Amino acid sequence: MREPTININPATIRRSGPSQWWVHGLMMITTFFVASSFPVGKLIADSLPADVMMLIRFLMAAGLFAPFIFFRHGLQLPKLKKLVRYALLSIPLVTFFWCMFEALKQTSAINTGALFTTVPAMTAIFALIVNGERSSTRKVIGLLLGALGAAWIVFKGDITAAMALDLNQGDRIFLFGAISLSLYNPLVKRIHSGEPTEVMTFWVILFGALWLLLLALPDLSEIHWQNVSFEIYGGLLYLALFTTLMSFFLLHFGTLKIGPTKVAAYGFLNPVFVLILALLLGMSEFNAALFPGIILVFSAMLFIQTEKTVQN
Repeated sequence: MREPTININPATIRRSGPSQWWVHGLMMITTFFVASSFPVGKLIADSLPADVMMLIRFLMAAGLFAPFIFFRHGLQLPKLKKLVRYALLSIPLVTFFWCMFEALKQTSAINTGALFTTVPAMTAIFALIVNGERSSTRKVIGLLLGALGAAWIVFKGDITAAMALDLNQGDRIFLFGAISLSLYNPLVKRIHSGEPTEVMTFWVILFGALWLLLLALPDLSEIHWQNVSFEIYGGLLYLALFTTLMSFFLLHFGTLKIGPTKVAAYGFLNPVFVLILALLLGMSEFNAALFPGIILVFSAMLFIQTEKTVQN
């Protein structure tokens, strides 16, 4: 007797696969690390040129990561094609971090926090161009809600303060960096070709350090290294370990698992985590006027994270 044929819908398999909520939890951790970089960066921004600080930060991150990579994957040099891709991928990332530190010398953390909320929407645009990831009406609504909620938190519900936001030179520099970061996330998904996430992360960081070395060469001889305080190195070590090394790895991993737009959407939570840090450090007091913004942000997250990605 002939056995009946069972037709299996691939879409059904994808829907019944393992839950990826743990990936979203990792993205929450990554967002917290990113949020912490703003106050730390503001504290040390005036200590050294931006390119020198970023060079030290990337070298620290590469040095911390290298033993793990060599122990697990050996002293294996990727093919030239992959090296070129990693080198190109590191450019928008280096651009963002340089812009962030340079901007913090000329503008406030509030302004940079407000401008950072433009990253998810710009990422959605680049994801469409680079990867063909289309945004449905649901996702567009989520992006708008998130931007509105994040801005509400940044300006504490003060519409007048929001309308008075005047872009200075530092703001324009940071906005250019935000555009670069928006391009970076879709490129991760486009360039990845099956290699382990940690390998891709390591080479991107290493090439970032090489680009920064070229930028910093004119300044290195002018710095009085004996006058650089231990606190500055401590701040850079924190940025290298948590907001560079761990964040890059988790960002790459999350982008490959849930897509660049969903990963970037966690940027809407940045002002929320900044607020939490400020409360814990005694730098601010909670204001009930922030509740509408918090509700809008989490509503946006629900809209975007439950949206199914559509490819061309």
